[in-house]
Amino acid sequence: MAVPKRKHSNSRTNKRRANDGLKPKTLTLCPKCSTSMPTHVVCPTCGYYMGRVVTPVKDEMDAS
Repeated sequence: MAVPKRKHSNSRTNKRRANDGLKPKTLTLCPKCSTSMPTHVVCPTCGYYMGRVVTPVKDEMDAS
């Protein structure tokens, strides 16, 4: 098993961990219904993606 010969300094450890922080997801507005949604995802409200209907969304009143 490999074992480090010397201890890494705190500076070196922190430099490596500098990119570990979580970043918030980028949200865009749907051009059809103006709902905020992640980029490159079908709109969960209206089902549009790239200017066309990809998934027809059922209305809540049609379920009854």
